[in-house]
Amino acid sequence: MKVALTLVVRDEVDIVDAHIAFHLNAGVDVVLVIDHGSSDGTSEILERYAREGHVRLFREEGRGTDQGAWMTRLAQLAATEERADWVLLSDGDEFWWPRSGSLKDVLEPIPARYGLLSAPSRSFVPLSDDGRSFLERMTVRLAMHTAVSDPAGPFRPVSKLAIRAHPGIRVRDGNHSVGGVPYARLETWHPIEILHFPLRSSAQCSAKYEKTLEGWAVNPRGDIARARRFADESRLLAYYERIAVDDEELAAGLEHGTLALDTRLRDALRGLADVDELPEEGARFPLPEGSPRLIAADVGVAEEVRYAVELAVLHEANAVRSRRRADDLGSRVASLEHALGTLAPRRPRNAERNGR
Repeated sequence: MKVALTLVVRDEVDIVDAHIAFHLNAGVDVVLVIDHGSSDGTSEILERYAREGHVRLFREEGRGTDQGAWMTRLAQLAATEERADWVLLSDGDEFWWPRSGSLKDVLEPIPARYGLLSAPSRSFVPLSDDGRSFLERMTVRLAMHTAVSDPAGPFRPVSKLAIRAHPGIRVRDGNHSVGGVPYARLETWHPIEILHFPLRSSAQCSAKYEKTLEGWAVNPRGDIARARRFADESRLLAYYERIAVDDEELAAGLEHGTLALDTRLRDALRGLADVDELPEEGARFPLPEGSPRLIAADVGVAEEVRYAVELAVLHEANAVRSRRRADDLGSRVASLEHALGTLAPRRPRNAERNGR
């Protein structure tokens, strides 16, 4: 079995090395990545992996972003040129964690008719920036008991897709859905979760939204629309400080079960780098020779319960989003009907002549 990972990155020097090394050690065979005009050192890291034969690197230099088209191109190359069996549609701040074993272990037994596998995203919250690597600091994630109602929040319950490779695949913006494939979706089993680190420091938060606002002329995501209102640097810093979790909120969240301590990624990368603490400037991670190095252990009952609850929350959030889209469509139809109803009816020409 061959597993490919595709992603588009831009100025993610703080995370891209750990991201690629993690997945190569967890069962990914090749990474296909578009570097969208990075200027912070990301390109040099990607070039090193490309020289070593682990990354196929492509570049886009324009200011605008066309994520769906770019990810479609990479996913089709994974199917046609790389002869991959499965493709993970990833972002640079996501770590695809198998619930047990390696990524290959959980993908291998899926029957051939199923080719769409949802991976729920579990977001880690920003804590105080004390100068250490975010991998050391960010060991607390949301443990949602109910769907977040704010569509403009940065931690909405979502899932991404692992797909059985197909040359006709079309990836839609956001990597949440695809078209052009004949496979059924496996709805009831979620053996891969995504450990998500969207906001890692005040500087990274500001740069993230500045680059996103520059690249997307239009983006329907609520948090992007909200960030557009905080477009200057000082207000983006204030936005980060507002959503960062302080010590009091952390203690309360852990006590009430809305936050959960999760050191899996930190501990796995420490083990790979053979260090007691991951340095802020990044560690060198060895790459596997043959079998994956990172093998996830089975989790305990308490974690299985949290996972089941969060899956229920995800399904609830998807239902809410579907109802919201239906309401929006209904409002548009009603507005159109009202506009048409205000137009004066026009008599047919034959009727006008007959009435003379």
